[in-house]
Amino acid sequence: MREEANIQALSQLQPDLMGFIFYPASKRFVGLDFNQQMLKKIHHQIIKTGVFVNAHQNEVLEFSKLYGFKAVQLHGEESPEFCAEVKKEGFLILKAFGVNEDFNFEQLKPYEPFVDYFLFDTKVDAYGGSGKTFDWRILENYNLNKPFFLSGGLSLENLEEVKRIKNPQFYGVDLNSKFEIEPGLKNIEKLKAAFKLINN
Repeated sequence: MREEANIQALSQLQPDLMGFIFYPASKRFVGLDFNQQMLKKIHHQIIKTGVFVNAHQNEVLEFSKLYGFKAVQLHGEESPEFCAEVKKEGFLILKAFGVNEDFNFEQLKPYEPFVDYFLFDTKVDAYGGSGKTFDWRILENYNLNKPFFLSGGLSLENLEEVKRIKNPQFYGVDLNSKFEIEPGLKNIEKLKAAFKLINN
């Protein structure tokens, strides 16, 4: 998200987290001149989150502090040690992984002490925003003690199915490409419908 009116409209819906993408290769990149003043009007209970992909640690920390983020989502190949160093600075850590039918959740164990949430997205060649789902039945194999978010191709058409996922660590959903007018511009009416559906 990068347009002030759109950011404020979403703030009125009070999602738990709101993400801002600091990955230049993304169509949703906030840009080099993103105005931090836009974020000061966001509802105080919303966790403002910086999203980074294979960025240098100093870059993650510098931008996260500059923009007042409370959480950092790491969406690349960041190591457990990288997560630990960022977490030491007081941020909530969300670590994203691309999931397919061969995904082995055991590989997440080294991260477990250093993240607050995992985020499971659809495994594709690029990072994030594919608009594709993966076979959610694989989530039955997840048995670690960290809660997780589900991402990847979520839409108004499949949220009822999402609500049937029974893993006790399933915490929330990341609503992205299917709830946009264009990359980086959220469709507020679709999100209103999604929030109503989820809360019911």
